[in-house]
Amino acid sequence: MNQKTMIKGKIHYVGVNDRNKHLFEGLWPLPYGVSYNSYLIDDETVALIDTVDACYFEVYLRKIKSIIGERPIQYLIINHMEPDHSGSIRLIKQHYPDIIIVGNKQTFGMIEGYYGVTGEQYVVKDEDFLALGHHKLRFYLTPMVHWPETMMTFDETEGVLFSGDGFGCFGTLDGGFLDTRINTDRYWDEMVRYYSNIVGKYGSPVQKALQKLGGLHITTICSTHGPVWTDYINKVIGIYDKLSRYAADEGVVIAYGSMYGHTEQMAEAIAAELSAQGVKNIVMHNVSKSNPSYIIADIFKYRGLIIGSPTYSNQIYPDIESLLSKILIREVKGRYLGYFGSFTWAGAAVKRMAEFAEKSKFEIVADPVEMKQAMKDITYEQCEHLARSMAERLKKDRE
Repeated sequence: MNQKTMIKGKIHYVGVNDRNKHLFEGLWPLPYGVSYNSYLIDDETVALIDTVDACYFEVYLRKIKSIIGERPIQYLIINHMEPDHSGSIRLIKQHYPDIIIVGNKQTFGMIEGYYGVTGEQYVVKDEDFLALGHHKLRFYLTPMVHWPETMMTFDETEGVLFSGDGFGCFGTLDGGFLDTRINTDRYWDEMVRYYSNIVGKYGSPVQKALQKLGGLHITTICSTHGPVWTDYINKVIGIYDKLSRYAADEGVVIAYGSMYGHTEQMAEAIAAELSAQGVKNIVMHNVSKSNPSYIIADIFKYRGLIIGSPTYSNQIYPDIESLLSKILIREVKGRYLGYFGSFTWAGAAVKRMAEFAEKSKFEIVADPVEMKQAMKDITYEQCEHLARSMAERLKKDRE
């Protein structure tokens, strides 16, 4: 059993898989499920790092006891208090009443507030140190990655970083948990989607955390979601670095709503001209069919964004309005923007999208296109002009 759980040194994986949940945070689809990762250090002093969703506690406890038997756990280190990771704190406390909870000053108010758990506490500050025997741990506070209490724990002996939600991704761990023992192909897009949906607003704190960790010799990353990374550490850190700088590849996301197909025809005309102008990465999303989770991920991937909406009850089409709100919440930076809309008797969508354009602070590439009722020659010309303007702006970045 221990060989199936061993990571490095005396560190074991004791996480669980959630194959039942449809939506993460009640919002984001989980087509491949999600893992809740926890780690046990079976040293002279035993330490547990983060817990799992309370729904899986019996499975979790059996994994822990298969490694340490009836021995006590001295420390429970809490890197992040989101309930999918902290949900078993009260139950762990019941089974190990003398356990000492380790966290920073922000952690303990949340523990009492969520679970009513008190008792002996080990309060750490940035770069404080805890020796377990073979393993020697140092704590790095990483506030707002992505909650105010978040921190990371670094095992200086083996070079293992317990990173909380940092470097996490969606997807269960099917059989193995080490990246050396599984096919990692599906995790890369799920990492981008996880970052953009969950952490996306907090680019600046992520950059500060990366700078803080920059001098460490990291051999293994143990996050709270997704694989344990050993072979792909540079790639994983690179993805988080790129996304947190809001850097993006050349390409255009066209997100539109359409009730009867007329606004969609505008989107198609724009896409066709973009392709004619040499833009290869064109991603089209009908917001009535594409979950915003995937649209947001693509907006983080590509520099160009073109939004289209019909007027609906003198407002923006509701699913477009929801998408614009999600973009603003994430404070995405450095995108090039175009927008277009349609109406039958009174236009409002383009006007409302202009308000979004101003708030977003994106660079506008051309005047918006507004169509009354159905496509005409002038509408095609205007859509093609918008597409050419976007293509030209993207080309400038290559020069």
